[in-house]
Amino acid sequence: MEFNEVLSKRRSIRKFSEQPVDRSLLLSLVEKAALAPTASNLQAWRFCIIDDPALVRKVDLFSPGLSGKPPVIIAVCSDYGYALARGCGENYKIYGCIMDASMAAENLMLAATNAGLGTCAIKSYNEPAVRKLLHLPETLHLELLISIGYPETEPRMPRRKSIEEISFFNTWEEKGNE
Repeated sequence: MEFNEVLSKRRSIRKFSEQPVDRSLLLSLVEKAALAPTASNLQAWRFCIIDDPALVRKVDLFSPGLSGKPPVIIAVCSDYGYALARGCGENYKIYGCIMDASMAAENLMLAATNAGLGTCAIKSYNEPAVRKLLHLPETLHLELLISIGYPETEPRMPRRKSIEEISFFNTWEEKGNE
């Protein structure tokens, strides 16, 4: 797929087929995620690939934002302990880690789209319960979950605001009563 086509086709998928996703493909997605920009090349992101159907169901029980019975969930985490041990301060821990994890997640979701997979980024979950299920150490912060699988159907493009509504050059100017 051409890059612009990948950008245009990426959607939040909420209905997945039962077709399993090969582990080598999942590792390839994480490899693409790890090519994302990262402050000071820290690479504090960590990816827990959940493909055990029983564990996926358990995580789903504590994640109201998940839907469509995905065959795979990837938990995107930030390793705060790693970041702090390398001299990063609290500001990086709070803002830099989430920014780095978000850019890595977008890379992963675009790579999934290119491979014919669907994804949905989820922030609605019971963090203590999911952390416990995944045996995450205290140093790992759970940033978001990404559901992954083959889409059951191709959703339509949601309405997007016009470029004129969302952009301006140099300084802010009121554009009316939006």
